[in-house]
Amino acid sequence: MTYTSKNKWVDYVIFGLSVFLVFCLLFDSYIELPRLVAWIGRWHPVVLHFPIVLLLICVFLGLTGRKTRLPDGQVPRFLLTLAVIFALVTAISGFFLGKEIDTKGDLLYWHQWLGGTLALLAALWYWLEGMQLENRIYTKVLQVALIGLVLFTGHYGGMVTHGEDFLALPTEKREEKIPENPLIYKDVVGRILDNNCVSCHNPNKQKGDLLMTSLDELLKGGEVGNTIVLGNPEESEIIRRLHLPFDDEEHMPPDGKKPLDETEIRILERWIALGASDTLRLAHIGNSEPLADLVKSLMEPDPAEKWAKFPQVADSTLQNLSSDYLTIKRVAGNSNALSIDVYMPPEYDPKAVTNLRRVAENIVELDLSGLPIGKEEIALIAASKNLEWLEIDKTPVTDSETDTLRALSKLHTLKIFETAIGDKSLLVFREMSSLKSIYLWETSVSKEAVEQLKTDMPLLKVNSGIDEELRSFFIEKDSVPEI
Repeated sequence: MTYTSKNKWVDYVIFGLSVFLVFCLLFDSYIELPRLVAWIGRWHPVVLHFPIVLLLICVFLGLTGRKTRLPDGQVPRFLLTLAVIFALVTAISGFFLGKEIDTKGDLLYWHQWLGGTLALLAALWYWLEGMQLENRIYTKVLQVALIGLVLFTGHYGGMVTHGEDFLALPTEKREEKIPENPLIYKDVVGRILDNNCVSCHNPNKQKGDLLMTSLDELLKGGEVGNTIVLGNPEESEIIRRLHLPFDDEEHMPPDGKKPLDETEIRILERWIALGASDTLRLAHIGNSEPLADLVKSLMEPDPAEKWAKFPQVADSTLQNLSSDYLTIKRVAGNSNALSIDVYMPPEYDPKAVTNLRRVAENIVELDLSGLPIGKEEIALIAASKNLEWLEIDKTPVTDSETDTLRALSKLHTLKIFETAIGDKSLLVFREMSSLKSIYLWETSVSKEAVEQLKTDMPLLKVNSGIDEELRSFFIEKDSVPEI
């Protein structure tokens, strides 16, 4: 069992790397790395794939007994040498990368030790090969152990990077839809942080000594301390870092991670400005507060998804239905969702509107403002079950016609001002759960009924026009005096 080596310098490199890796693992808590050395650790995700592939090839050759046709088995020995050196370098660079984490959780701890053990066992195999013991049973057991270590080390590395449920068995996907009256922190801010920040600020990977898994931990802060300053987003460290240039080392999230979009950043800013409460609901926020519109924008489903199942509509059909007083546009690109505007012609014919029934399922926006519409046109509106935006202001609509609007389950904006509707119509509007905005000034709806509607439906934006006292003030001040 005499050890033979054809490349002494390779033996010295592998021995030196092995000793250094053991030193790093044993004295982890005492080691402080210079910035340049710590930077080497960032190459860990780049180099880690090489030893995995090379080791698995070597294990396959070792377990199956396959030999190369080259003399003296040079290729297997060369492959094993490369695999061992890369495994040791990868384990050491992983240790350097781990030093950037102030508080290591169990996942990172096990990932480092499994990776270190994997590299050291690969080095042991290299020495056994040099002693020509590659066909002994304990060498075969070692090769099988390497396969297990590759799997477990990769599994723990995946959980450190992507979360503990990265390789969990498929389960029912978490409900992504934001509730109708969400808690701003739990249902909105929490989701933003989970999707963008928690992967680097959790108990297993605590960058900057900061946890972002709960509001208490957020308020506690990390190394800097002022992660969130209640009521003051400008002084909050989280907001400062979100606005840094992408190439800045302190930018959050770090390079390589998906950055937050403008809406998400604005939501965090306004939530902090309002006191960063975990009990604040959307209904508690006035319609004039920007946070309300920002949250509502997230609650809207992706248009491409909700319109994907619409019936196909040919361009020729749209051309046949269009006229000088009726325009039809696709809402987006080649979408089958339609936006239709009808204008008052010199001689009005209801057929111009009723002919739209053939594309009724595709209409999402319809403007009939100022038209003398009757029962036929109202029937067309009721048949447009995917309607989201409806303008029937300045029309002869009354309470009896508005009853047909109950069928519009997806309607979110209704302009019905300067019509003859009264308080009875508000009973219909209360049942339209998707309604977000309504415009009803200069109608027969009483001021008391409007106030009651606002109270009963705080998430509904009710625009009832300028207050009479305010209107009188402007008329008085802006009127041109008679000469």
